[in-house]
Amino acid sequence: MEEFRRSYSRLCRESGAEPQEAVLQQLHQLPRGRLDLATQSLTVETCRALGKLLPREMLCTELVLSDCMLSEEGATLLLRGLCANTVLRFLDLKGNNLRAAGAEALGRLLRQNKSIQSLSLEWNSLGTWDDAFATFCGGLAANGTLQQLDLRNNQINHKGAEELALALKGNTTLQQLDLRWNNIGLLGGRALMNCLPSNRTLWRLDLAGNNVPGDVLRAVEQAMGHSQDRLTTFQENQARTHVLSKEVQHLREEKSKQFLDLMETIDKQREEMAKSSSASAARVGQLQEALNERHSIINALKAKLQMTEAALALSEQKAQDLGELLATAEQEQLSLSQRQAKELKLEQQEAAERESKLLRDLSAANEKNLLLQSQVEELERKVRCQQEQLFQTRQELTSTSAELKMRAIQAEERLDMEKRRCRQSLEDSESLRIKEVEHMTRHLEESERAMQERVQRLEAARLSLEEELGRVKAAALSERGQAEEELIKAKNQAHLEERQRLAHLEDKLRLLAQARDEAQGACLQQRQAVAEAQTRASQLGLQVESLRRRLEELQQELSLKDQERVAEVSRVRVELQEQNGRLQAELAAQEALREKAAALERQLKVMASDHREALLDRESENASLREKLRLREAEIARIRDEEAQRASFLQNAVLAYVQGSPVRTLSPPK
Repeated sequence: MEEFRRSYSRLCRESGAEPQEAVLQQLHQLPRGRLDLATQSLTVETCRALGKLLPREMLCTELVLSDCMLSEEGATLLLRGLCANTVLRFLDLKGNNLRAAGAEALGRLLRQNKSIQSLSLEWNSLGTWDDAFATFCGGLAANGTLQQLDLRNNQINHKGAEELALALKGNTTLQQLDLRWNNIGLLGGRALMNCLPSNRTLWRLDLAGNNVPGDVLRAVEQAMGHSQDRLTTFQENQARTHVLSKEVQHLREEKSKQFLDLMETIDKQREEMAKSSSASAARVGQLQEALNERHSIINALKAKLQMTEAALALSEQKAQDLGELLATAEQEQLSLSQRQAKELKLEQQEAAERESKLLRDLSAANEKNLLLQSQVEELERKVRCQQEQLFQTRQELTSTSAELKMRAIQAEERLDMEKRRCRQSLEDSESLRIKEVEHMTRHLEESERAMQERVQRLEAARLSLEEELGRVKAAALSERGQAEEELIKAKNQAHLEERQRLAHLEDKLRLLAQARDEAQGACLQQRQAVAEAQTRASQLGLQVESLRRRLEELQQELSLKDQERVAEVSRVRVELQEQNGRLQAELAAQEALREKAAALERQLKVMASDHREALLDRESENASLREKLRLREAEIARIRDEEAQRASFLQNAVLAYVQGSPVRTLSPPK
């Protein structure tokens, strides 16, 4: 790890960034074989450096990067580096919010990496983008080493579940898959359930918290139970075959050792015979030299030599016979070993065929049982759906009747309110018109009184002026014209004011006439609205009548549907009873198949015991053959000893004869 730490620092400095102190501290404290960088906020430069170092790292088998806040670029660089790693077994990427780029990088990693066996991807967002998740599922389908995959809380929908189902059909190594707390739903659950018969390795699948119906969960659990049973049987069969192969290998090794020992003994015997023959040849040469030196003495001993030669020929013949017996024994042993190997192979093939046949029968029975159970559940679901539909129709009838009643009551209330409103508006308009007329009359009377008072004042002023004019006529002749002019101006002004007031009063009268016309139009509109409300009320009454008739028709249809439902329920009960009878018959057939399987297992046990007895018999035969070989070897040793004794006797006799003959004194010493 110290070399890894130095390389990380060097790569960070080469890229122009400082190495993270927290990462260096974690690298300094890590145990051998495990790289734990959990909860460390890794930058892009750190991810790039780690992506360059991890392909060459041969000691790290576990990599923990949970809750590291990896960016899309950083995660892509890290996973690209892990594609070439060959020793990593466990990878944890929990809580890094991996999205589209991360899902595609993970798909490439699963497609290229051949060592990762466990992958944890909890608390990410891989299922948000369908195309990226499809790439991830393609990598999973092509992977051949991954055994455990954790995809909890990844926002996987039903489309992602369908892609996963396709991947599981092509995958042959994945054993555990955790999909809890996603959004798979009914369609995704069914897709995963349908892919399970095609997958023979997956024995654990968690779908809790995915809005998957209970029947789908039970079917998945049942399939996982079958997978676990199949896995246990496969492991037991593997263990048995391993034990049997070990026993067969042990027997073969023992037989090979025995055969090698036998060959060694035969080689030793041949060497001893060759040595004895060479020694006898040397001795015969010595004897021939002595006989050549002493030709005269050997002529007397020709008869004895011929006898010894005949004895040697007999011994050689016996030796040849024993060699032939040994060769025949070797051939018999080879043929016995070959025949035993063939019989073992045939028995193993027959046992494998019987076991595969039993497994096929059991799988067919299980599939038939699952099919029947699914049919029963489908019928029960149909009955529940029909009951729910009947209940919904009843609720709809009650709700429609209540709604019609409420609408009729609301229409009547609305009609009353419209009537009250029209009356109130008519009364208000009438009172307003009366008030305005009274106001106008009062105003006209006040204006007339003001005009009369003004005229009276003017008349008084005129009288006063005339009196004043008469008094000062003589004194103010010059002012008469001015007074007349002022009088004319006052008259003109009074006439103008009277005209303006009259025009104003005419305008007010015209406005009052318009207001009266508008009030009359409003009254007509209100009357029309009342007439329309009455027509609406009549129409609503007709609608209420039609709805009542419709309600009666619906009640009749409901009664007919109740009768049909009762008939359907009775028919379904009859069908269920028939299916129960068929299921019981099939259960009985399955019991019979189980009994047959038990009988076949007993037969296998009997055959195994017979096979062991046959092996014991063959071992006893081998022991008897070894005993025969030992006896023959003892006989060969005895014959060899007799020949040696005879040769020694002959040599002693020849030497004694040579030593006792008179010719010895004349011959020079050897």
